[in-house]
Amino acid sequence: MLTRKGMAGMVGMGWVRTNRMAPMAPMAQLRLRITSMGMGMGSITDLHTITDMHTTTATTPTTPTTTNAEPAVSAGTRLQLMWLASPALPVGGFSYSEGLEAAVEAGLVTDEAQASDWLLAQLHLVLARSDLPALMQAAKAWQHSDSVAVKQVNDWLAQTRETAEIRAQSEQMGRSLLEWLRNGTKADDPRLQQLATLKPAPLWPVAYALAATLAQASPHDAALSFAWSWAENAAQATMKTVPLGQSAAQRILSRLLTEIPAVVQSAQGLSQHPPTQWQAFTPMLAILSAQHETQYSRLFRS
Repeated sequence: MLTRKGMAGMVGMGWVRTNRMAPMAPMAQLRLRITSMGMGMGSITDLHTITDMHTTTATTPTTPTTTNAEPAVSAGTRLQLMWLASPALPVGGFSYSEGLEAAVEAGLVTDEAQASDWLLAQLHLVLARSDLPALMQAAKAWQHSDSVAVKQVNDWLAQTRETAEIRAQSEQMGRSLLEWLRNGTKADDPRLQQLATLKPAPLWPVAYALAATLAQASPHDAALSFAWSWAENAAQATMKTVPLGQSAAQRILSRLLTEIPAVVQSAQGLSQHPPTQWQAFTPMLAILSAQHETQYSRLFRS
């Protein structure tokens, strides 16, 4: 089914395909102020509200109950997830802007509000619908040493990266994380060899999924860590490109922080379906990324 979505104007454009089998998790009163980037490239769209359309029947349980509770996370696992999410992890995430630098060059992102809207749209349109479901499904496959399922996810990611720049970033960061794992305490785990055999390379979400699995993290916690890692690198990119000060970047991080749990919950639902049910379609982001590959003056890698 094709529906017109206001959110798509930020990093995507035009018609967005939605899937009835894998709806996004309910998000009550999600208000987004987005920049429309259609052929006009730069008009501002009003606030849009997404409301939960599901109905529920109220019940009063006699005793407190817990369903689908995540297992308790050990201190060691928590620390390792923080380590993976750290900008200090030697995988080069800090060196990419993912189209943001080209958006700044085009005059589409010029201040804190526009930078915040840009990253929020990217979180909802790219991570929620593509990278996070892929990571969570890959994590489940790694837990069961299912190399066939891992390859399926990696192949889908490789085929759906929309520009050479985006694909090169994912491949480079995946290879770097593999080398980091080979120098760690889990270097003898046979799954590292499976990761190394993936072609054309182990892509970043798949490699991250294995690293989190080796840390005994659940797919849900792995996705939270991955999303926060992206958010920190993205906020730092806004400081260098727009440019913004540290306080502005912290406000952007605060806004992303409030959205990440719902985004991960939505991605968890999508991860229950095969990759053919996922979405990787952000044409305006792809255009900007392609332009960045030949941008005359740039700080970030292409």
